[in-house]
Amino acid sequence: MSMPKLLIMTGAVLIVIGLLWSVGGRFLHLGRLPGDIVVEKENFRFYFPIVTCLVLSVGLSLVLYLIRWFMK
Repeated sequence: MSMPKLLIMTGAVLIVIGLLWSVGGRFLHLGRLPGDIVVEKENFRFYFPIVTCLVLSVGLSLVLYLIRWFMK
């Protein structure tokens, strides 16, 4: 794949991710899924979004697999 095509595809993917992030934040509660770890104390809050990370990983893996499949 040539460099211009790669840059255009990367830009398109980033635009789609940005749109999904801004619009999807109202409907998808990524970052507040059941299973995410939250520890709250008086002056301390620890947050580890483990389930959100797993969901994003599976989603991105699927998207990259489909891109690779269509590029053949």
